[in-house]
Amino acid sequence: MSEIPTAPCERILRKANIDRVSDDAAAALRDILEEIGQDIAERAAKLARHAGRVTIKAEDVKLAK
Repeated sequence: MSEIPTAPCERILRKANIDRVSDDAAAALRDILEEIGQDIAERAAKLARHAGRVTIKAEDVKLAK
């Protein structure tokens, strides 16, 4: 089951001046965003561990991006 709802992904696509968005397109964006988010989270965790912390900070996420 996906962590991100489809509706926000549909809104993101609509903000790109698209009037109609298929359910499949919103779901595809959701899947891609989740994959990217997971990758960034893993890199941010690695950065926090390297710094000797167990808490991920905003700077870790920004650097991981």
